[in-house]
Amino acid sequence: MTLAIIATRAGLGLDAPEVQVEVHLANGLPGMTLVGLPETAVRESRERVRSALATCGLDYPLRRITLNLAPADLPKEGGRFDLPIALGLLVASGQLPAAALEGVECAGELALDGRLRPVAGMLPFAMATRQAGRRLILPEANADEAALVNGLEVLPAAHLLDVVAHLVGRIPLVAHLPAAPPQDGPAALDLCDVRGQYQARRALEVAAAGGHNLLFAGPPGTGKTLLASRLPGLLPPLGDDEALEVAAIRSVCALPLSDGFGRRPFRSPHHTASAVSLVGGGSRPRPGEISLAHRGVLFLDELPEFSRQVLEVLREPLESGEIHIARASHERRFPARFQLVAAMNPCPCGHLGDPRQDCVCTASQIQRYQARLSGPLLDRIDLQVEVPALPVEQLTSHQPGESTEMVRRRVMAARQRQQQRGTLNAQLAGAALERACALEVAERTWLAQSLERLRLSARAYHRVLRVALTLADLAGRERPSRDDLIEAIGYRQLDRLLRKG
Repeated sequence: MTLAIIATRAGLGLDAPEVQVEVHLANGLPGMTLVGLPETAVRESRERVRSALATCGLDYPLRRITLNLAPADLPKEGGRFDLPIALGLLVASGQLPAAALEGVECAGELALDGRLRPVAGMLPFAMATRQAGRRLILPEANADEAALVNGLEVLPAAHLLDVVAHLVGRIPLVAHLPAAPPQDGPAALDLCDVRGQYQARRALEVAAAGGHNLLFAGPPGTGKTLLASRLPGLLPPLGDDEALEVAAIRSVCALPLSDGFGRRPFRSPHHTASAVSLVGGGSRPRPGEISLAHRGVLFLDELPEFSRQVLEVLREPLESGEIHIARASHERRFPARFQLVAAMNPCPCGHLGDPRQDCVCTASQIQRYQARLSGPLLDRIDLQVEVPALPVEQLTSHQPGESTEMVRRRVMAARQRQQQRGTLNAQLAGAALERACALEVAERTWLAQSLERLRLSARAYHRVLRVALTLADLAGRERPSRDDLIEAIGYRQLDRLLRKG
């Protein structure tokens, strides 16, 4: 047989489109022609494959070899094609039976001695293989990752000779059983550690219940970061499909999946982060921090210290729940349904309105500092809360506040009401939002007058309704009351909070 076709897959972000490795042997001068839009690492695979076959005592065909990676217009990168190329050469030269590779996909990078090295992004590969109804041969180091996909037969191998022995029926590969994911990870940080700050704790509960974005503003050392770190403990655990989706993003980024599998991600990039590191991108687009925070929390401490250009790129994913990265030759879409929690000081020195210490900033310094946050970005943050300096008696009090578990029960009850509507309140829009709120004429008129007096935008109007609906859900009411609307509007007064002093 002079033609072999081996099934594998490319890695394009979170997608794993099928690639057929076509190997043809013909008479002529020995050599290999590799076509199908391969990048440098793929072109170098012919040297790795030649050395691996020779080291393993297998014959490298001394004929004219044409190797096509189809479809030809799909970019291929990385060392994942080494194993299918090697198997294609062995099948085309008659050293392996072609029937043994029916219903099988494979991937793996070859060392020069034939060992199989792991490749990044194997979880999306495995998910696509299961959907195609095939088995998967892969490096041993990727076995635990691929086995997270239920219903997929995973056949791990440590060496090329192990794969050959399996395909010729001599020593079958043993299907890998999924390792039990850790049931008990590190204990979640408890909300009872937070002293005082009752309004901020209330806002944190509302944010957890409705999936709302949240901004804490206040002097240094008042507990803003402490509060933000408690939010993941208030959120429900990820479902099986959600956990797999989050793990797939980590897989593409070559991050370990055992760290926090099944728990809500909490990402906290430094304020020197670039726009690409935050939203993703690069010449070979990869997910950024907002995608790694998918289904979880993105915490931006010292918000005005981030570059304004970096902050502005958050506006679209905050609305759409995904990031679209376009390049001249290709485009990628990454999920980014995260919950934004941010913290900031009211001025460069941090002590504007702080009773403990006088502010030393000039009016122009304060204005420039606060102007780093654009109105459209702030419009997308539903809850804007002051975190003031604590009185000494509250700071030294030994009376604990409510625990995370107590608050979490109320959050779960509120989310169950939202599940009946089909989505979290933070994502409710249009006619569905109006039906869920069902305001009386008097309340609607009062709300319109209040928003006009406060000069809030149409986007802010809908966000006020969403927050008010969450407050009603926490209280077990069918629709928002006047008190809920007043409290929701109070969470939009960032200008008053920052300029307090």
